[in-house]
Amino acid sequence: MRALAREAVFKTVFASRFTGEIDNSLKISLYKIEKLNDDDIKYADRVLEIISEKEDEFKQLIDKYSANFPESRLFPADKSILLVALAEILYMDDIPASVSANEAANIASKYSTTRSASFISGILSEIIRK
Repeated sequence: MRALAREAVFKTVFASRFTGEIDNSLKISLYKIEKLNDDDIKYADRVLEIISEKEDEFKQLIDKYSANFPESRLFPADKSILLVALAEILYMDDIPASVSANEAANIASKYSTTRSASFISGILSEIIRK
C-alpha cells in the first residue's frame, strides 16, 4: 500500500535530517518492517532519489511559500513531510497533487504537532495553485 511506502520514505528522510545522509541500512529495514512490495520499493526509491537531487529547489519553494517561517526553522518532521510531498507533486505525474497533499497532512497528523497538518496543507495548496 502506497501509504505505508510514504511513511517509510518519510521516516528515512526524517532520519537523514540528523545524520546528513540517507542511511541505506535504515531504509532497507523500514521497507522490511512495512512489508513493502516491489512496486512500493520502486516508488520509495524514486522519491528518495528525487529528494536527493532536488532538495535545494524544494527548500527554496518552502521559503517562498512559508513567508514567516523559513525552511531552516521548520521542525525536522515537517520539513521531511514537505520534501516527500514536493517530490511527488513536482516530479511524479502519476500521483495527483491533491493525493500527495492529503497524504502529507495525514502523516503530519500522525508524526508532528497538532498545527503541522494545516501548516503543511497551506504551503502545499499554495504551491499546487501556482
